[in-house]
Amino acid sequence: MKRWNIVLTGYGTVGKQVARLLGERRERYREKYSADVRLVGAARSTHAVYNSDGLDAQTLEALVQSGKAAKMKAGTEFLAASKADVLIETGPSQFETGGPGLAYIRQALEQGMHAISVSKGALVVDYAGLSRLAKQRGVMLKISGATAAALPTIDLLEYNLAGCEIATVEGIFTGTANFVLSSMMNEGMTCEQAIEQAQRMGIAEPDPSFDVDGWDTACKVTILANAAFGGQLKLTDVPKMSVRTVTPDQISGWKQAGLTPKLIGRIRKTEEGVTASVELTAVDAEHPFAGVNGTTKAIRVQTDVMGDLLVVGGKSDPVAAAAAALKDLEHILGQFR
Repeated sequence: MKRWNIVLTGYGTVGKQVARLLGERRERYREKYSADVRLVGAARSTHAVYNSDGLDAQTLEALVQSGKAAKMKAGTEFLAASKADVLIETGPSQFETGGPGLAYIRQALEQGMHAISVSKGALVVDYAGLSRLAKQRGVMLKISGATAAALPTIDLLEYNLAGCEIATVEGIFTGTANFVLSSMMNEGMTCEQAIEQAQRMGIAEPDPSFDVDGWDTACKVTILANAAFGGQLKLTDVPKMSVRTVTPDQISGWKQAGLTPKLIGRIRKTEEGVTASVELTAVDAEHPFAGVNGTTKAIRVQTDVMGDLLVVGGKSDPVAAAAAALKDLEHILGQFR
């Protein structure tokens, strides 16, 4: 049975769920892939823990408690010493420099490790370079968790639609923004009230700007455009709109006209190249996104020979993001067994 050592960087909300699911699925990996999968290392911002036989729950919890029992400093030196087979990166995203996530992923690929990224910053800054490095080292760079998580996006474009010419991709990629707009339309809330409700439910962060001002959607379409279509887009190339611009008068007007507002990320292939945008659009009742409410996400793809495809659903929470990362892990286990 092949041994697979996993290192997790970014032991926050999503990272904890990754660790939990890895433990729960060990027997599945044994039976389906003849793989002995063990989480051997985990790192937070400054400290890390490592055990070549696998980390237990008590050691992982100690890492959360101000670094207690953490014997190592976090960083690429920790990653190099781990000699792991797969890195799962779930740390905070930094979109200007890529932050520690970029350093971790680059180091992992250099070492011949497979890399799975849930955080978006590194992929926004240098997806092309990381992808090229992965190919040079003969390993995989997987990004499902960073491209709408439970909603299948990159796999749909790269695998399920292989051989097709794709003209347009559009999607509701940010569940929080969709929840806010749905609450304004269906519950009569103001934008501020809807955001506060989302925060009470744990859907929105204390600073909701990333989700409601279009940044999250812009990051996802940037990564998808570059990964699936060979684009060379930077985040600054993607125009954005915010749901905070919506007023009660606009809501009233849309209701009277039978329209529904949605924050839609779009990718288009043109003769000049690949473009992407984040647009606040009021769609009519016939549009497939009109009935996509709450935190539900969706993607619609227009192809030449398979017609139009629509996928709706996928949870918007840390468990779903962790599950998307471990879907990527199963793809790796299946290909390199």
